[in-house]
Amino acid sequence: MRVEFTTRERLAVYGLLADHSTDIILKTDRRGFVLAASPGLRQLGLALPALLIGPHLRDLIHPDYRDLIEDEHRAAIAGQDNGAWLELRAAHESGNGQWFECQIRPMFDQFGKIYGALVVMRCIAERKSLEERLFAAEFTDPLTRLTNRIAFVAMLEHLVATPQQAALALFDIDHFMKLNMRFGQHAGDDLLVAFAGLLRAMTRSDDIISRVSGERFGVIMPGLLPEAAAAACVPIVETFAQAGRATLGGNFAVSTSVGIAEIALSSDNTVKNAELALFLAKAKGRSRIETSPR
Repeated sequence: MRVEFTTRERLAVYGLLADHSTDIILKTDRRGFVLAASPGLRQLGLALPALLIGPHLRDLIHPDYRDLIEDEHRAAIAGQDNGAWLELRAAHESGNGQWFECQIRPMFDQFGKIYGALVVMRCIAERKSLEERLFAAEFTDPLTRLTNRIAFVAMLEHLVATPQQAALALFDIDHFMKLNMRFGQHAGDDLLVAFAGLLRAMTRSDDIISRVSGERFGVIMPGLLPEAAAAACVPIVETFAQAGRATLGGNFAVSTSVGIAEIALSSDNTVKNAELALFLAKAKGRSRIETSPR
């Protein structure tokens, strides 16, 4: 039998709905089973009147957040009401993983005994989408769409903090400033985008590629020692030199130099060693790979 809201509950619910018509308002029993719901429940692909038995609150929530909402519901039933708003996702099967804010408050009978909970779920999909776009913008290079230096340093520091075998390869496009002066910034930008595409195509799926600065790119290679990383970089250096000559009609020698170092001690130390190896590669004639001694 479907349980309806009491008069006092209905007034409170309608007051909330007047301010937020898309809110989902749920009434649960002490165990967390949904007894009544506002029409907003349809956002989750459910219509309570069509159900013989109401779903449990956790069934509406993505598996990653079910323990969180159960703990909050349990606290409300125990009278530990803090009025906090939780951010969580709806279940994929019902709400397509939409983001919601959720608040759970205890319901009291005329004797002051808690007999259930009132749950408000407010869709925040637009806000989360904006946050995700801002997050992506903060860590993404707008030209190449690779991760930028901020993300590169963060990942490098993570690898240093959780010691594991890995190598860093720093690529620098040779004579890039001369190319810009001769062919213009547009041609330089096109070359950077093309080189980013080459790195994506010729590195492993586990490798992390970033545009570190103007014409410099960093590739973090988990699981590889510097010698193996150097071998993996050889086809990239050779392919770029061949493609560069063809693209510019043989009028300009396009190449890249590479410095490789083991990721160890600290992120600063790792980058310093890779930069020293890169300097050596350029000093020895460019379009080559040098490895920092371990």
